[in-house]
Formats: sequence, C-alpha cells, structure tokens
Amino acid sequence: MAHVQRFFSLAAKVCGAIDYTEIEAVARCLKEVRDVGGRLFILGVGGSAGNASHAVNDFRKLCGIEAYAPTDNVSELTARTNDEGWETVFREWLKTSRARSEDALLVFSVGGGDAEHGVSMNLVHAIDLARERGMKICSVVGRDQGHAARHSTHAVVVPQVDAALVTPISEAFQAVVWHALVSHPELQIAATKW
Repeated sequence: MAHVQRFFSLAAKVCGAIDYTEIEAVARCLKEVRDVGGRLFILGVGGSAGNASHAVNDFRKLCGIEAYAPTDNVSELTARTNDEGWETVFREWLKTSRARSEDALLVFSVGGGDAEHGVSMNLVHAIDLARERGMKICSVVGRDQGHAARHSTHAVVVPQVDAALVTPISEAFQAVVWHALVSHPELQIAATKW
C-alpha cells in the first residue's frame, strides 16, 4: 500500500504545482485554431500515442475541432517506417496532410525529443516542420529542456516530483491536461453523456 499512497501523494503535488496559466493559454490557442478552421494534429509515441488517439476523439466530439493522430493509421505508419524510417514518419505524414499555418500541433511526450542525443527524432522533425510552416505548437511534456518544450508556442511541463516516476506521472497528466482542455468553457461545445 505504501507505493500507491505515495504515487497519489505525488500526483497531488503535481496538481498543485502545474502551470495553470499555460493550460489556459493552450485552451485559447486551440480555440483560435478552431475559429479559423484549422486542424489539430496530435503526436505521441508509446503510451503517449494511446493518449493522442483518445484525445483526438475528445477534441473532435466535445470541442468540434478537426483533429487527427498519425498513429491511428497503422498501415501508413508502418509503411512509412519500413520504407522511409521511423525518424521521419510524423514529418512526412504532416506534409501529406498539407499542414499549414492555420493548423496546430499538440505533442504528448515525456521527454519531448532531443536532437543532440538522437532521441524521439520523429517528434523533433515534426516540430521543426510545424515551425517552418508557421503552425502553433502546444505540448504536454515531462521535461522542460526537450525539443517540444523549447520550441512550443505553449508548453505545459508536468512538474518532476520523483525522478523514478517521470514517465508514469507525465503520461497520466497528459490525460488530466487534455481533459481539462476538452471540458474548458472556451472549447467544449457538446455535452458529455455522463
């Protein structure tokens, strides 16, 4: 029972320390994207890919934002990985989607990518393309020094309250943050069933 109690105690610390103003800024940013008819592309790898898929549903259904996650199309993802390499899959997917300045990128990641160390280069290349195209970039990450945090229009950094639990806490709070967004009065246009 000690681990569970400690985990929830740490989660409570994150709730008290997370930057609420940055989450509000993301809400305003996504409202602007919706208002100009832009689309939302949500990126994540591993557990964050699962979160991206769930978030796509919520932003579409509850907020009326046209949203997509490239990891939802396993055939294209694996074909691009096989033929072109894992590092470029998101960038090339965004190119084919004709990503433009009216659109936004939402990155869910623990580290946020690191070009210097060659970590999560698929995210790094996608973020760089989004910057080139003038897209708004938002991120929910567990590190403030990753590529996503450094190059986002708005970065929600999940406070690191325990170095051994950065991944589970960061991925858990991706869900907390996006649920705060899709229930935000500036964004939510459809009621939930329950």
